[in-house]
Amino acid sequence: MSRIGLKPITVPEKVSVTVENSVVNVKGPKGELVQPISEKLTVAQEGNTLTIARPDNDRHNRSQHGLARTLINNMVVGVTDGHKKVLEIVGVGYRASVQGSKLTLSLGYSHPVEIDAPNGISFEVPAPEKGKNATIIVSGIDKALVGQLAADIRKVRKPDPYKGKGVRYQGEIVKTRPGKRAGK
Repeated sequence: MSRIGLKPITVPEKVSVTVENSVVNVKGPKGELVQPISEKLTVAQEGNTLTIARPDNDRHNRSQHGLARTLINNMVVGVTDGHKKVLEIVGVGYRASVQGSKLTLSLGYSHPVEIDAPNGISFEVPAPEKGKNATIIVSGIDKALVGQLAADIRKVRKPDPYKGKGVRYQGEIVKTRPGKRAGK
């Protein structure tokens, strides 16, 4: 049995969930999200809880059961609280700034790299404290979109394994390698 799929989802008062033709629609104070799920799964709402059931223990149905529950839960959390990813910029002269809905990164290239925010995503670059690294906060209601955009920003300048410079997730540990001279 899917342990994740069996857990009920609690729906806050401000959130409404509707299911039509295997498409789940979640509306809340921060926005609206739509997600198609497997046609074999049934979503039942009793009061302020949602439960998802599958017809049998077929391998495909079991995998879709847990997936659908996680996706719907992420949608409920997104429209109430929102999701965010925090990135750190490590390196001398590396900077980030926000102009409107555009994130501008200066990461040692000959040109600044500009990233446009998709609909529903916002960037925030708080002023760095003395001795701390600059941070970028990517926030929005769609967890998958927030995570993908954070991964794209990190991909612009991945952490260097020799000096540790680059863009990394907050709390990410980068193992540094010794250079050529270390063995001699």
